[in-house]
Amino acid sequence: METSPLSNLSVIVVNYNTADFLVRCLNSIASQTQIDSEVIVVDNASQDNSLDLIRNNFPWVILIANEHNLGFARANNLALKTCRANYVYFLNPDTEVLERCFRNMIDFMDQHPEIGLAGTRIVNPDGSPQSSIEKRYPGEKYAKQELRDLKGNIAWVMGASMIARRGIVEDLGGFDEEFFLYGEEQDLCLRIRRAGWAIGNINEATVVHWGGQSERENLPAEVWKKKFEAEFAFYRKHYSKRAIRGIKRANLIKAFWRILTLKLTLPFCSDKHASLKKLEKYRLVLKAFGARNT
Repeated sequence: METSPLSNLSVIVVNYNTADFLVRCLNSIASQTQIDSEVIVVDNASQDNSLDLIRNNFPWVILIANEHNLGFARANNLALKTCRANYVYFLNPDTEVLERCFRNMIDFMDQHPEIGLAGTRIVNPDGSPQSSIEKRYPGEKYAKQELRDLKGNIAWVMGASMIARRGIVEDLGGFDEEFFLYGEEQDLCLRIRRAGWAIGNINEATVVHWGGQSERENLPAEVWKKKFEAEFAFYRKHYSKRAIRGIKRANLIKAFWRILTLKLTLPFCSDKHASLKKLEKYRLVLKAFGARNT
């Protein structure tokens, strides 16, 4: 694949220890011959053979090799500085773009000038659909007055596959680097809508997503902890103290109730391991929202 200064699309892939998936991803990108694109892979200090694999098999990739794991937001912002196309496509490495995906994305964005960023249709490896569109932000019902007059009815889309107008993302300063692994797309989509643009969804562009590969070595408790931290960062940035108090109350009540019911039913559960994992999750909720552990 050759790139030119007139590339229609800049593709950014942030990689961390996903070499096996990255091969499939880059091969699928190379098959998108209807669109002239440049491809930037940011490697976040992978410990597998990702770097050698890219250098030896994909010479057309613009490779940025970080010495440390900078996280999703910082890595994307780093790549954004080198992009030349009008559209930038943020893509996870554990994905495969299907036929005419790039062509259909560009056509959609050209035909919908009110859209600042759009997600694609995302499916599991067996072809079943993944949930990739959300109509509400986390805790939104407690902050409705703070989210008035936003354009469009899509709140945010899954960050595994989303295309945006590069100028808009640059004007907004890129991704907020306070978000390390979760919540970046929610924050960016909200800022884009507050700037007067709508969020779209492109059903004609399909991407297969294996999901969660960069975090597969983490314990469930670590994953949940990072997700709670990201949610709190989102609340602090976008919601009033009054809204945050309402969110805390609701989550504490829910967590206390779930812990109580899980403890009562645990002796009768056929899958005690799954129930104990749920208990661990809700105890983390209590800790995250400032309650004493139960």
